[in-house]
This record gives sequence, structure tokens and C-alpha cells, in this order.
Amino acid sequence: MSDSDTSSGGGGGPERVPGRERRRFPGISSRAYEHPADRSALVALRKLTGFDTVFKALSGLLPERSLRLLYLSDSVRVSDRQFAHLNDMLRDACYILDLDKVPAMYVTQDPRPNAMCIGMDEPIIVMTTGLVELLDEEEMRAVVGHEVGHALSGHSVYRTILLFLTNLALKVAWIPLGNVAVMAVVTALREWFRKSELSADRAGLLVGQDLRASMRGLMKLAGGHHLHEMNVDAFLEQAEEYEAGGDLRDSVLKILNMLPRSHPFTTVRAAELKRWAAGRDYQRIMDGHYPRRDEDRNTSVSDSFRESANHYAESVRAGKDPLMAFVRDVAGGAGDLGSKLREKFTGGGGAAPSDRAREKSQSQEKSQEKSQEKPRGTSQDPSQPPQGGPEPDLP
Repeated sequence: MSDSDTSSGGGGGPERVPGRERRRFPGISSRAYEHPADRSALVALRKLTGFDTVFKALSGLLPERSLRLLYLSDSVRVSDRQFAHLNDMLRDACYILDLDKVPAMYVTQDPRPNAMCIGMDEPIIVMTTGLVELLDEEEMRAVVGHEVGHALSGHSVYRTILLFLTNLALKVAWIPLGNVAVMAVVTALREWFRKSELSADRAGLLVGQDLRASMRGLMKLAGGHHLHEMNVDAFLEQAEEYEAGGDLRDSVLKILNMLPRSHPFTTVRAAELKRWAAGRDYQRIMDGHYPRRDEDRNTSVSDSFRESANHYAESVRAGKDPLMAFVRDVAGGAGDLGSKLREKFTGGGGAAPSDRAREKSQSQEKSQEKSQEKPRGTSQDPSQPPQGGPEPDLP
């Protein structure tokens, strides 16, 4: 770790790089930064009795040991002597998020910029050379924090299972309905994993504590190292156009394009992260108010699912996608649609039984009101009983 200042890149001013000068979050729970859909799934899984035992038993069937040997034999392990700057970032990220054990990290030769966190018993982080060469120091710090966030949340377990099932789907493709069954599970896991990527982006921001660096990193993943040719505002406008543009056909195409992916689209990730950084939850964490790891066992599954459901409901209400607008229109017009269908099936304009009962009740009320009206031409005080009549009952 160096005490020297370094430029943040992309036109920013100098910033203090060492992680120890950034805000630290002792005992922070991964629930603090997890996306609601990601958090509800994780809370439910953690509550399952024997969950850890089952997955440890499955670890013998999964290719984890093979993957570890592969990276150990054909990649470069990050340490004080190899990729020392990445090792410093990794230790800083674990210190900031209070992760007890620093995961092993490897750099593997691959021109495609990518990183992942896998492993059943102990997570390992893998960076490609394409990513290391693409990002500057502050951008890479956010990516390292992203992967450490995966490790803290336990995402590496499910990522390993996803890799295993994806390979299994290829092997059983010849079996009737075998591929369909496996791919159904893979599709569900991918949907969850896309949400987990949004969670890890938030963890990367908590580690780097530089929103501009996180944005630059995402732009470079989309457009390469030509940062001088790109603009954050224009990049976010792309996300706005993607979410709001087109018609129902485009909405269907968006879904089809997304299904095979393990990560959300880059512009969408940037827009989601910017919204979270501008919200109350991020500021509360930065102020030191966040859920603690020792409280995880008391977390309510029903509350987590309710929060996830509320998030999806809010997404439908606020979504600009044509499909979301269509869903809102259908929901809002359900009453009108019901009235039209009722008219159709009751002979055109005929009242439904509930309407006839309501009209009959209103008619009886009007008749009762008329029977209680005072006859015309009298000037008797209504508070006094009629002459010659019985005394009113007192309450």
C-alpha cells in the first residue's frame, strides 16, 4: 500500500488510493448491499436446515477441485510477489468489507475482460488479462470489491452450481426432456445471478467509494479502452433509451436477449448503480448505519420475500418499458374490462345480480325516507312528538 496520491483517471483530480483511508464497515452484513431479489433468495437458502451439509456433499460431484488445479497450474496466483498491486487491492477490499479470510486470486490469460468468483468450500477470484490491461487502478479497485462482495454474499457457491448445470445441460441434451428440465433450473439460476451482479456492483462501490470510477469501468467493459471517446451522461442516456424505447415487440426481444446471459446489460448496470448511489440506503451505509452479520440468523424470510415483491411491484409501476406500461394498463383497466364483459353476457346493459341488489337497497332506502317525511302544511316542531301520538322511545 502506498501513501502517494494517484490520478483517478478520466479527467478526475487526485485521490487518496490506500484502502485504509477509505471508510470501513466492521461486521457489515451482505444484506446491506444486496438487491432485494438476490437477498430474498439468499435468506431463504440460509434458513434451510442442512443446507450447508447438502452442498458439501454435492461438492464431490462438482468440478471445484478440478477448477482449482486448473488455475493453480495454468494461471498466475496473485501475491506479494506476483501482481502485487492487485494483492494490495484485494487485501484492502477484504479489510473494508470486514471479510475474515482473504480469497485466493488468479490472473489467467484471456483477451476478453472478465472476472468471476467461484468455489464451494472456499471462494477463489479469477481475473483475465484482458480486464487487468483495460482498467486503471481505481476502476480495478471497484471490480476487486465487486468480486469480494460475491464472496461475502456466498454467491460463489451458486455460481459453481450454475457452471456445473450448464455443462450438464450440454451432456444430457440427447435425452428426451432431460435438457428441458436442466435448462429450466439454469434459467432460474441465471435470473437470480443477474440480480446478484447488481448486488456485487454495489459492494464494489462500497469498496472503491468512487462512483465515477465504477461508471468508467462499466463503460470500458462496453466500449473498450477508448475512454476519451466516451461520456458518462451519454452512456446513461443509452440505458434510458433501452428501458423506455420501442414497443411490445422490442420488450419481447429484450427478454429473449437477456435469457442466456449471466450478467445484466452494461448500460442497465450503470443506471442501477447510479440510482442506488443517489438513494438513502447507500448514504445510510456510508454514515455507519447498516445491518450486521451477527444479526443474519434473525432475518425473517417472509419480510425478505415481501421486500422483493414490493421491489418488483414498484418496478412495474415506475418501469418505462412498453411491456410494463401494458401490464399497468391491463391492471388499471381490469374493472372496465369486467364491466364490458358483464354487459356482453347479461344481454347488453343488463345489470349484474350485485348491481340489481344494490339498486333494490337504494330504492328501499328512498321509500323509507319518504315515509318519514313530515306532511305538507304543518308547522309542528320536528323535535316534539306529534299531538295525540305516542311518546318517542328514548335511547
